[in-house]
Amino acid sequence: MQRAQNGDLVTVHYIGTLDNGRIFDQRNGDEPLSFKIGAGEIFYAMELEIVGMKTGEVKNIHLQAEQAYGQRLEENFLKVSRKIFPAERELRIGQKLSIELGGNEQRSMRVRTVDEQEVLLDGNHDLAGCDLTFALQLVAIA
Repeated sequence: MQRAQNGDLVTVHYIGTLDNGRIFDQRNGDEPLSFKIGAGEIFYAMELEIVGMKTGEVKNIHLQAEQAYGQRLEENFLKVSRKIFPAERELRIGQKLSIELGGNEQRSMRVRTVDEQEVLLDGNHDLAGCDLTFALQLVAIA
C-alpha cells in the first residue's frame, strides 16, 4: 500500500483541538483539506507526521506552540491613543481591526483593552502560545 511521501498531493480530514478540548478548526468529508507535502502549506511538524502514513490511517498529531503559531510575543502588542480613532467609533474587546503601519503595510490586530485614554492592540495570531492537537485521517494520496 502506498505511503505519503514528500511531494505527494494528499487529502486529509481533521479536527483541531486545544488542550482544554475546544475545537478551533475542522475539515470533514464535505470540505477535506488537500495540500502538497513539502510545499509549506501547513505546519512543517505536521508534514513530518503525515509522511509515511497510508490511505485510511488515523493519527493524533500534537504540536507544541513553537511548532505551530509560535509563542505570544510582547513586541506584537501596540498601545495607541484612543484619539487616533474617531470618537463615534465603538471599540470592543476582541474586535479585529486592520491597521496601517506605514508604507502601506496593513496588519490585522485585536483590541485587548480599551479605555478613554488608550487602546491595547494585539498582533499575535489568536492561537499563538497554544499547543494544538489534530485528530487526522489521511483519505487520499495523489
